[in-house]
Amino acid sequence: MEIHTNIPLKNFTTMKLGGNARFMTEVRTPEEAVAAFRNAKAQSLPVFILGGGSNVIAQDAGFNGLIIRMRIPGFEVINDDLNSTTIKVGAGEDWDAVVKRTVDMRLSGIEAMSAIPGTAGAAPVQNVGAYGQEIADVLESLIAYDTQTDNFVTLLNEACEFSYRQSIFRSSQIGRYIIVSITIKLSKNLPQPPFYEALQTYLDQHDVHIFTQEIIRNAVIDIRTNKLPDPKLLPNTGSFFKNAIVEDWQLTDLKANFPDIPTYDMGDGRFKVPTGWLIEQSGLKGKVLHGIKIHDKNSLVLINQSASGYRDLANARDEIIDAVRNKFKIQIEQEPLEI
Repeated sequence: MEIHTNIPLKNFTTMKLGGNARFMTEVRTPEEAVAAFRNAKAQSLPVFILGGGSNVIAQDAGFNGLIIRMRIPGFEVINDDLNSTTIKVGAGEDWDAVVKRTVDMRLSGIEAMSAIPGTAGAAPVQNVGAYGQEIADVLESLIAYDTQTDNFVTLLNEACEFSYRQSIFRSSQIGRYIIVSITIKLSKNLPQPPFYEALQTYLDQHDVHIFTQEIIRNAVIDIRTNKLPDPKLLPNTGSFFKNAIVEDWQLTDLKANFPDIPTYDMGDGRFKVPTGWLIEQSGLKGKVLHGIKIHDKNSLVLINQSASGYRDLANARDEIIDAVRNKFKIQIEQEPLEI
């Protein structure tokens, strides 16, 4: 395990911004992850776990500690029965490669989460999801190093306290656990309609009436390719804002003023409002603020067109948040974590 010094974080995050990390290392086994953490702790250094860098924003000051790049591999079928297959996946595995492998095995449960960048270990952190599926639906458990107790622990699904783009790993227990593997349980049944609205619309438009895991995966990839820019070509973090969640009483007020507002019933009197729509209706679609462009195909996406640093991004973000709040009285939230 090699420790590197003064590493530019912009080279390891898809928004291509940020200062240097004081130290950086890659880990390929759970034991290496523990050793790296203990070494940093002995020197009173903060630690940040980095996967693919697609959902992380680095600040201009950089990180005065140790960045641990998660590269633990693994893909093992640990249970197989008539209806389902349970798979243990290393935290460093590329998420889309995992999805493709399960689709090739004709398993259902994560095919709609195709083409999401990042690592498998990062998926539970923000409860990754897309087109009606999320990791909370299939995660049985995960293994993590508990930095407080200095032990490996197994956390069941319920212990992760999943909600929309949220978990204990980015709320009440942020920084406590280093996830080294996840265990997911997938179905052997074919995907069943009706699907998430945007996906269903695509299938209807393309006259698709037979649904397999591969067909759903290909459809999602096509949708995402057309609405999300490739971060290798245009620096971005994918969806920069979470979709807004409002209570039923808020929705009543909103519909009185904006009768065409799109919503998705989440149950329990809560409704999801597409934040991309809110930003577009605020007149910001395609605009460039402080070198940051609001994508003209999907206003949830912010592209680093010519920003000189994190401050430009923060200023653009705050102006977008203010514009939406002033028009709709809704406070939208940033999705990527910050170093």
